[in-house]
Amino acid sequence: MVPINWTNQSKSDLKGVAEYVSRDSVRYAKNQLFRIRKKTSIFRKHPHSGRIVPEFETSEIRELFKGNYRIIYRLVNPQRIDILTIHHSSRRKKNIEE
Repeated sequence: MVPINWTNQSKSDLKGVAEYVSRDSVRYAKNQLFRIRKKTSIFRKHPHSGRIVPEFETSEIRELFKGNYRIIYRLVNPQRIDILTIHHSSRRKKNIEE
């Protein structure tokens, strides 16, 4: 199983999701974070499960969707995956630190 590394950016993104959603419901915010984290667990056994991110056109940077959120990750090597960012699809695209 491949270990997953949450980058500082992705941790900050999760915090932002929690803060935004908790304005309406703390319970829903916790549930949303749980669902996002659970979705990333598929990477441990199936690291290539996401599609290649069109903006990068490289097989190392991939994404999966959970609801309206893009989970963008990088296959660093066979022993490590970095979650790069969690991005709401309705927001303007941001630069992803590689």
